[in-house]
Amino acid sequence: MKFKDFKYQRPNFEDLTTTIKEYIKEFPNQDAKNQIAIMEAVFKLIDDASTMYVIASIRHSINTKDQFYETENKYLDSNFPALTNYLNNLDKLAFNSPHKEELIKHFGEFYFKQIEVSLKAFDEKMIPYIIEENNLSREYDKIIAGAEIEFEGKVNTLPEMSPYLQSKDRHKRHQAQLKVSEFFAKNEGKIDEIYDKLVKSRHQRAKIMGYENYIELGYYAMGRTDYNSDDVKKYREQIKKDVVPVVSELQERKRKRLKLERLKSYDTIAFLSGNPTPKGNKDELVEIAKKTYQALSPETAEFFSFMLKHDLFDLESKPGKRGGGYCTYMANYQAPFIFANFNGTAHDVEVLTHEAGHAFQVYSSKDNLPSQRWPGMEAAEIHSMSMEFFTWPWAGDFFKEDQEKFYYTHLTNAIGFLPYGALVDEFQHHIYQNPELTPLERKQTWRKLEKIYLPEKDYDDDAFMEKGTYWYRQSHIFGAPFYYIDYTLAQVIAFQFWHLDQKNHQDAWQKYYHLCRLGGSKGFKALVKEVGLKSPFKEGTIKSTIEPLLKFLNTIDDSKL
Repeated sequence: MKFKDFKYQRPNFEDLTTTIKEYIKEFPNQDAKNQIAIMEAVFKLIDDASTMYVIASIRHSINTKDQFYETENKYLDSNFPALTNYLNNLDKLAFNSPHKEELIKHFGEFYFKQIEVSLKAFDEKMIPYIIEENNLSREYDKIIAGAEIEFEGKVNTLPEMSPYLQSKDRHKRHQAQLKVSEFFAKNEGKIDEIYDKLVKSRHQRAKIMGYENYIELGYYAMGRTDYNSDDVKKYREQIKKDVVPVVSELQERKRKRLKLERLKSYDTIAFLSGNPTPKGNKDELVEIAKKTYQALSPETAEFFSFMLKHDLFDLESKPGKRGGGYCTYMANYQAPFIFANFNGTAHDVEVLTHEAGHAFQVYSSKDNLPSQRWPGMEAAEIHSMSMEFFTWPWAGDFFKEDQEKFYYTHLTNAIGFLPYGALVDEFQHHIYQNPELTPLERKQTWRKLEKIYLPEKDYDDDAFMEKGTYWYRQSHIFGAPFYYIDYTLAQVIAFQFWHLDQKNHQDAWQKYYHLCRLGGSKGFKALVKEVGLKSPFKEGTIKSTIEPLLKFLNTIDDSKL
């Protein structure tokens, strides 16, 4: 069955909640065997409902103008939070069960650690706020998806502007940036209003739960079990100390390659001859990916055949389609789904291999407990970013003569991403520590931090970006607060996998596959330790991790590319 034939049926929340309430009523009077049976029956009910939710969400992402799925998404967003409340009540009963030791033997100790964290993140009083935040996030998504930017005689979506923003023609890049800024400037008031409401709603939720502000609650909402905001603050300091100067050096090399007096924000190309570009259309790139995953390992060959058989992709950019890329999972079909917006740049290959990493991971751990099919948010990106590197041997098939260019830009961009990811995170910490900041003060905060983490950033005559609005285009800030730092943590682990793979592919692959199968059965630090890698939180890890990358980059004469 192809994805287009997957049946959507609106979940009956009235029947669902009635059944779960009956289970909750029965639970305390049951022995361990029956309590386990009740919990597994509820898992199945939630898989049924969440499968419908995911199908509706994918179809709405593909076409945000589809009124049917817009209505369904609003309905689901409004009803799932109440369902969460009943699940929360069942979790409390399980957590305090007199048969807890037997439940732990069946479900594992970490499952109850997850319950403990989830209980700290949710209360029935929060339901109206969560519904409001879901609606606000979708409102933001709709603004971004609805972009219609006239440029060079064509109306473009935001993803479709990317080739212009990476043109070899500097004037064209400059004008394209100004046109994108013009779109955001037209929506400035609305975006500010949405974010202001989101910040205040999240702060109010935190106060209801007894927290000083949203930061601690946000960490629990992310399911973080073994590190806190103090750990992340120290980690960001490593990036400031050990990565920002390296990125400045790489930027200076780029300035010389481009023969410029000073780099501007629209100097997004890495080489005068242009950035590496994939050689092929969407179908051709998917065919290359098929060959790649057939050759990489028996496990990836089986996985990618499954994805192709069921047509579990939507990759091309089109009007009305939500921006960005993601991977999600439909439990009842044991099927991942990859969503992207191809635009003819190297990002097409990067997003395909990145999301395939997510998809391969959840495919590998599909038989885990529902809450442990995926790793926690803090570990989820390890698999995707590492998969980008495991597919390096086939870069020549994707990029042909641009292969060496791709290697150089992939690594330099990945290193350069660490300061940006830390910037997004510190910005959010500042915002939620100071929820009464005005929209203007938030922008000033962004620009101030930008000068610390990205000191070379020069917006030239783009006054809109200069006042601190680049974060408008970072959807995670709106829909997934505090998630973005996880990309940087994962990048540090992915760099370690890159280094291992350079030395011994078989050893590196076995560690990676083991990590995929573990899913979310452990916390971030425990997963990293399980496969013998270094924690990014440990002082010195980042510095020692990027040293071999710089050594490799120095083997490439970038002045000739």
